[in-house]
Amino acid sequence: MPILYGENVRLRATERTDIPVFQRWINDPEVTEYLSNIFPYSLEAETAWYESILKRPMAEHPLVIDLSLTQGNTGKPEWLPIGNCAFMHITDIHRSAEVGIFLGEKEYWSQGYGTEAMRLMLKFGFEDLNFYRIWLRVLESNHRARKSYLKSGFIEEGRFRKAEFRHGFYNDIILMGILQEEWFANKQKKG
Repeated sequence: MPILYGENVRLRATERTDIPVFQRWINDPEVTEYLSNIFPYSLEAETAWYESILKRPMAEHPLVIDLSLTQGNTGKPEWLPIGNCAFMHITDIHRSAEVGIFLGEKEYWSQGYGTEAMRLMLKFGFEDLNFYRIWLRVLESNHRARKSYLKSGFIEEGRFRKAEFRHGFYNDIILMGILQEEWFANKQKKG
């Protein structure tokens, strides 16, 4: 897959050299607050995860979200990894996939980079992989992510009531989805 470029971010293949950065992110409690992971990951565990993803179909390999930073007077972009995203649970018969995303560099939260990366994933999923439906799960308490998903065109489809226990209480998991025709209709509106 070629690198996917947006206005401020790009999505590229994950490399072995990304493992230490991923491990730092996945061990930061603020970053993992809304992820299903609750255990610390060693460098060896993160390396084993990386090895396991190489055995999955290419469409399910995670992509690194790089942010373009302008370098000095040259204006040449320097790329900083700030998160990752991936399609999972792809079903060819139904042309459906789950998408997951997170930003590990907290200083870049709430600036629209996650929304831009998600829109790149949707474009890739609908226009290149020919998915008909892309869906995700999000904790009810993750207001920032829900707002971003709505901006990207997702709609709430349902919920698993009190499905995740965290910090002493249960949280609903909200299911959100977007269909191919909705993607193209939204794309046309934006011109």
